[in-house]
Amino acid sequence: MPVEFAEKWPVLGRHELASGWLQIWSNLGRAPRTIDAYARGLAEYLDVCERENVDPATANRAHVAVFVRELTSRPSRRGPNVVSIDSGAGLSNATIQQRLVPVRLFYDHLIEEGLRDSNPVGRGKYTPGRKFGSHERGLVPRLVKLPWIPDEQQWAAVLETAAGEPVRNRVMLALAYDAALRREELCLLGTEDIDPGRRTLRVKAENTKNRMERVVPYSVATGVLLSAYLAHRTKISRARGLLFLSESRRNYGQPVTLWTWSKVVRRIAVDSGVERFSTHTTRHLCLTDLARMGWELHEITAFAVH
Repeated sequence: MPVEFAEKWPVLGRHELASGWLQIWSNLGRAPRTIDAYARGLAEYLDVCERENVDPATANRAHVAVFVRELTSRPSRRGPNVVSIDSGAGLSNATIQQRLVPVRLFYDHLIEEGLRDSNPVGRGKYTPGRKFGSHERGLVPRLVKLPWIPDEQQWAAVLETAAGEPVRNRVMLALAYDAALRREELCLLGTEDIDPGRRTLRVKAENTKNRMERVVPYSVATGVLLSAYLAHRTKISRARGLLFLSESRRNYGQPVTLWTWSKVVRRIAVDSGVERFSTHTTRHLCLTDLARMGWELHEITAFAVH
């Protein structure tokens, strides 16, 4: 198991089966953020098991239900009075589902290793052809919500606020929209991934969520911004590598982190009065605009590799 996980969540080091399972996923080359999310969810479950004096290897559905109860009664970090509408708890339905995924996969692993006969974390499933009892609900009902999309006035307010940002932030926002980039894909773009002649950029497979490489275009206006940023970048560093660099005194010349970009977007959202705007909104908005322009569904899917 990666050392940083043992330091961050000591409970993982006390459970050999859990740490071994995470090490397998790490050795298979899964995305670091995926491993981090799995480690967090499993560590929270193991903490509950220790508190209840339950061996996680032999836990049953009732023991897992205790973990679910803890998740659904957990207060929000933003304050005890903050409640997510879709779950009625401090954690959203999506977050609760996310915490259960690594627990379910951990028990799948124990079954494959012959250490268990069944998985106490049920999957919701549908059996066609059966009139009654055809749908088995998971431990927590899964709610699927449509993504939030800003209207024209909100998007204009965001762009007006972003116009006052440094050129780096403006070109990052423009590329995030033009190419429907996820946060990781944007921050991990390299200087070698840009083809100004064809106005395209390459998103490397290792930087994507589904490990599929793609080449996507960007607009003429974004190309002008990008040229201005590349000229500005040479004043910070002439070295090849990650495209977007920090200009803060503490991290001058270092690559922009995911958290830095999140803070930039959050500041733009607050200043523009569109507080629901996030780093992923540009991706949803781009794909929605493609649909509005008449693109077929399979074309949008291919563009986004989703």
